[in-house]
Amino acid sequence: MIDQNANRVTKLDAMLLQHEVEQFLYQEAALLDQWRLDEWLDLFTEDARYVVPSTDLPEGDPKQDLVFIDDDRLRLQGRVNRLKSRHAHREYPWSRTRRFITNVMVTEVSGDCLTVAASALVYRIRQQEEAPYIGSYEFRLRRVDGELKIHYRRAVLDLEALRSHGALSIIF
Repeated sequence: MIDQNANRVTKLDAMLLQHEVEQFLYQEAALLDQWRLDEWLDLFTEDARYVVPSTDLPEGDPKQDLVFIDDDRLRLQGRVNRLKSRHAHREYPWSRTRRFITNVMVTEVSGDCLTVAASALVYRIRQQEEAPYIGSYEFRLRRVDGELKIHYRRAVLDLEALRSHGALSIIF
């Protein structure tokens, strides 16, 4: 009898954690869609990393392979500052985006650290053109002062090339 109750608590905890993680990812997507980039940056830990591998090597390791983005927190701050300025010519005025996050799975829990996988579809609308970016995310989230923060964010594009898009000027 005690084991059954413990099992129920575990299932309830897992469901609550799943919900918390989904809400966190939805909030992150909303901040990006609304170009609230400073608030988005606040979701990251001080030792965070953001990686986007190239489309021809989605499993690429930034330590040895060419990747589109390999930002630590300082470089991520610079990226946010540039995107908010007039110097980001591809994004001034800003593109409109709409993100769809789905298939969210908590794949590992270790203390205050979570590994999370999700699928994503991001529509970018700019100058009467639409461009879909399709891919997946891998997050390593860490609980800091009771709140989830992004320690590692890897965004993998399923596109074979960016030819029709021209460039990756938004945060995917």
